Amino acid sequence: MPEDATTEFWKNLKPIENSQKPDALPELYLSNVATDDDRYYVPFTETVGSRPLWINVKDNTWSDILRATSAGLVNRHYHPHEVFAYTISGKWGYLERPWTATAGDFIYEAPGEGHTLVAYEDEEPMKTLFIVKGPLIWLDENGEPDGYFDVHDYIALCREHFEKVGLGADFIDPLFR
Repeated sequence: MPEDATTEFWKNLKPIENSQKPDALPELYLSNVATDDDRYYVPFTETVGSRPLWINVKDNTWSDILRATSAGLVNRHYHPHEVFAYTISGKWGYLERPWTATAGDFIYEAPGEGHTLVAYEDEEPMKTLFIVKGPLIWLDENGEPDGYFDVHDYIALCREHFEKVGLGADFIDPLFR
């Protein structure tokens, strides 16, 4: 049960009994996910890292907080599936698009979109919550396929990083749903 209600109109409501089916996995609750603790961010480059929040191997999807501690770049890539993004802090955008995202901005990326993600210098680090469905197809400077990055690559990268920083390779196991 969450903390006790004090003056809220619903304070006398009783929780639903047996609210979870016996074979259902529990929800995933993580606090302070946009932390600045470097151990939680799996490095993609010197300035860009990813904090995994949720991983679904079956559907090749994941959610993370992408953080750039200063100007940063994520390789050019193409999405065969949709992506959702919510900006927590800092500034970022795609070289191929006319907007710059700042805190509070939401972006929906339709399947079939290719772009170059850049993070700007800002007073705050760029932190964006992403939900990525399907693999990223890496693109060369001409926009041609040049490799891929899927949930299995992401898991391997996370395990290696978390082992290296002392959290243990199995640190991501509770994130699987």
